[in-house]
Amino acid sequence: MERFGKTIIIIGILVVVASVIIWLFGDKLRWLGRLPGDIRIERENFRFYMPITTMIIVSIVLSAILWLVRQFIK
Repeated sequence: MERFGKTIIIIGILVVVASVIIWLFGDKLRWLGRLPGDIRIERENFRFYMPITTMIIVSIVLSAILWLVRQFIK
């Protein structure tokens, strides 16, 4: 149960750090979501957006960060 509490605290810290990074550098991250491979269809009364490439990159980055955190916890 103690390990579960530490995990929740670490996740909370990561969320705060990610929020601060987005807040500070949000204007420089405009390319995120407009990468090649992201599907955007815009019509008169219809908008479809599927950020495939962006989500793959976010997944890789988050996986690397969580792997590092797990290495430090052990």
